[in-house]
Amino acid sequence: MGIFWLGLARWVFYPLTHLLARVRVRGAHNIPAEGGALLVLNHVSHLDPIFDAVTVHRAARVPRFMAKNSLWNVPVLRNVLVGVEQIPVYRGTADAQRSLRDAHAGLENGKVLVIYPDGTITKDPDGWPMMPKVGVARLALANDIPVIPAARFGTREIYDHYNKKFRPFPRKTVNYVIGEPLDLSAYRSENPDVETIREVTNLAMSRVRELLGEIREEQPPAEFYAPARKKKGTDGAA
Repeated sequence: MGIFWLGLARWVFYPLTHLLARVRVRGAHNIPAEGGALLVLNHVSHLDPIFDAVTVHRAARVPRFMAKNSLWNVPVLRNVLVGVEQIPVYRGTADAQRSLRDAHAGLENGKVLVIYPDGTITKDPDGWPMMPKVGVARLALANDIPVIPAARFGTREIYDHYNKKFRPFPRKTVNYVIGEPLDLSAYRSENPDVETIREVTNLAMSRVRELLGEIREEQPPAEFYAPARKKKGTDGAA
């Protein structure tokens, strides 16, 4: 049944992304052909998972996402999510740690996990990353797998959730840059402390921010956007 639901998702998502945008990918060879990998991306639109799934699948891998558990309540979509082994996130509940356990298990079993350290669509008016969540570092340090930073630009031009704008025409361009795996050898230990976890989190998301700057041909901001403090966020603890 997993093959059936994967085929159905491909039948829907491939034409949809082609209809909405020209997708250009640089660095797809950095996604390993086999084995577990953590793909770290920025998040600007509800369309991101669809475009990201197709991009990873075109690299001959089946992506796994950590998605909010309420999506499992949607008929048919629930079957697709279960069939292609996506990971529900139980925010603010006793099951919150279950999501990380499932993510660890997926990486140990050789899956490609796509993660958005922003935690949600960025609230930065200019579309730059927000202060990242430390879950990315916990996954990266606990598993001996490639941690691959990547950036995508163009999906918010199609669908901008916060401004309630859907602009499918004219057809847009969505650009990706997939970077080389991060060297985390200096940070790996059996029990990393809080400072190490925050440092690795910032390292991963800073590289994503740099790649996004390359795509946009702009200088990225020096600090991560922190909505609670307007634009006075720092690269320190969240």
